Amino acid sequence: MISYIIRRTLMAIPLLLGISILSFAIIQLAPGDPTTLMMDPTLKPSDQAKFREKYGLDDPIPKQYAVWLGKMVQGDFGTSIIERGVPVSEMIMARLPNTLLLMGVSTILAILVAVPLGIFSAMRPYTIRDYTVTVGSFLGVATPNFWLGIMMIYFFGVILKWFPTGGVATLNAPFSLWDRIHHLIMPAFVLAAADMAALTRYTRSSMLDVLQQDYIRTAKSKGFKENKVVLKHGLRNGLIPIITIFGLMIPSFISGAAITENVFSWPGLGRLFIEAAFTRDYPVIMALTVISAVFVVIGNLLADILYAIFDPRIEY
Repeated sequence: MISYIIRRTLMAIPLLLGISILSFAIIQLAPGDPTTLMMDPTLKPSDQAKFREKYGLDDPIPKQYAVWLGKMVQGDFGTSIIERGVPVSEMIMARLPNTLLLMGVSTILAILVAVPLGIFSAMRPYTIRDYTVTVGSFLGVATPNFWLGIMMIYFFGVILKWFPTGGVATLNAPFSLWDRIHHLIMPAFVLAAADMAALTRYTRSSMLDVLQQDYIRTAKSKGFKENKVVLKHGLRNGLIPIITIFGLMIPSFISGAAITENVFSWPGLGRLFIEAAFTRDYPVIMALTVISAVFVVIGNLLADILYAIFDPRIEY
């Protein structure tokens, strides 16, 4: 198992390197000159030239990339253009816990709801309960996150006043676990909604295929209770494809977090990325792009590891 994990991890290094090169190239091709945001426009041309020389802005592109990559590997993402003098790493670390909390709760919520619903639907296919779950899943997949978030804010935040409309905690209030949970409920549900619906459909399809296998029919014919047959014999084999899908869902959580955090004013990395994009804060954009790529690679690596654990046919 250890050698398998090491091989998969080493395979991810060239992928991350390629992503960093592509991201750096795209930023270089972006319209506008970031130095106009960094420099005082009243500076003399000679002073502007010294400024560009100091930060290596006139160096060849490969050299700029090599310097940026070397600093990034050491955890130095540079300083923000807009927040002058503030290290990008500090900005990221200040918001990273909020994003991890939102993504973690949304992931757990999606699994806890989707897997039982998929099994529930597969146990009685082509019945009213199966059609009900199917229709609900299609609605969940088709509903945009931003629209669902706005509707929830309007009904549950403005009209019913059950939940706060934004933020991570009540302003100027002492720390309270319930207050944090109260602010987390709506954004976590919105972020989980689309993946919850898709995971329900995948679980239903996978379990439906497993429950039609001969060994399941044999177990039922021997008098075992249906719930025991499904949970003990069918669930493990049915969840093998779901594990792969779960790993591939992590990118959607990252992209969805940017929209959800912006709708609910949640101070996380997704909202920081949108703010940096609007203000052309290139160091922040580059750092968050690389971090997002790392999350995606970790998700795929986790899927490979879990797949190997649950499927003994996979060779380490």
